[in-house]
Amino acid sequence: METLVIDNVKELLGVMLPQVPEELRGIDRIQFIANMLLKAPSSHRIELRRHLELYLANMKKVEASDIDLGGDGCQGKIWYRIHGIKKPIAQGPIYKYDESNLLILNLIGEEQMKVLFERRSVDLSYSLSADRNRRFRATVYFDMDNIGMNMRQINDQIRPFKDLNLHPEVARHLSLKYLKYGLTLVTGITGSGKSTTLDTIIDANNRSVRGHIVIIASPIELMHKPQKCIIRHREVGRDVPSFRDGIVQAMRQDPDIVVIGELRDDVAIRNALEVTDSGHKVFSTLHTASAMESIDRIIGETALNEQERVRNRLADVLTCVISQKLVNTLEGTRVLAKEVLIATPSVRAAIRNNNVPEIYQMLNEGGQFGMHTLEQDLQRLVRQRIISVEEAINQANNKTRIKQLLT
Repeated sequence: METLVIDNVKELLGVMLPQVPEELRGIDRIQFIANMLLKAPSSHRIELRRHLELYLANMKKVEASDIDLGGDGCQGKIWYRIHGIKKPIAQGPIYKYDESNLLILNLIGEEQMKVLFERRSVDLSYSLSADRNRRFRATVYFDMDNIGMNMRQINDQIRPFKDLNLHPEVARHLSLKYLKYGLTLVTGITGSGKSTTLDTIIDANNRSVRGHIVIIASPIELMHKPQKCIIRHREVGRDVPSFRDGIVQAMRQDPDIVVIGELRDDVAIRNALEVTDSGHKVFSTLHTASAMESIDRIIGETALNEQERVRNRLADVLTCVISQKLVNTLEGTRVLAKEVLIATPSVRAAIRNNNVPEIYQMLNEGGQFGMHTLEQDLQRLVRQRIISVEEAINQANNKTRIKQLLT
């Protein structure tokens, strides 16, 4: 790190923070710091931002995916997540609460501050001042009356579609060229690479067929450059008030593909089904670990009196579900393991008749359609000597089945 810059900022912090009245506590103290920043000279704000951006710029060098700062949880240290492991920077400076509060609040604008104080959290995208192509997905939030922050580095390299290792039949279902409508879900836990996979699918369509793609996300991560498609990026909170508004407005924008960053609630789910019903191709994500759990989640998020109707609509419009995990390899890196479901007539019937547990057997036996369970994909990785038996068992959703496959 550049010690001179750090020292200068410590000096600046020493000038600004004594202005905060000692008697202020809690949100009143944070509000005072925010107002002080809004009135501060632009040179001060630039210097504070440049200081924190040193850590952001360093992430690529150390191969870090995430950075954390602030609040009681970080104990004054800067933390990186490197190859899945989160740890503080060795011999880095220690920031007092108000120092980290000031540094973090300085990264967000006045409107975002309003959201932070209203909801106690705000999601946003952030670009380095010196390199606008280096982008981050950020969340700023309260932590025991102080401000905490996480930023995830957005990979600006799109993974080649062939690297997803998908069956040709699955590839056709994902392509606007072959299928003009339907709902495709990319699911997985946080940090499983859902956004990366979704960006790969968007890029493949952008390069292969002419059309109009509308992306609604909170925040917008990778920025796609138009190839054969018009691509609109609409960030919730910046370009559109909510996912619901973005989805409703998209229907009037003549899209071929609508990408919804995440189906967060029943409103988003209903609107996504409505867009798909109207004959559009829709892609979205869910925080679920399997294809069956994804189906149950969509139905379960809706009111009881609406579940039968949603079940029938989902059976009509669902195209494909890709549920994925990033698993540890024998070489110390991570590799994609996934479960793939194609909505065949049998799968649609199982959804419509509320027989979702039957789908697991269909996944097991649906190889000719490109379907397979997560356990079958983990078995493949073990046989190719990419992951260990222990890792396969740890990552499997169905422990009994993976042990059967590996014996």
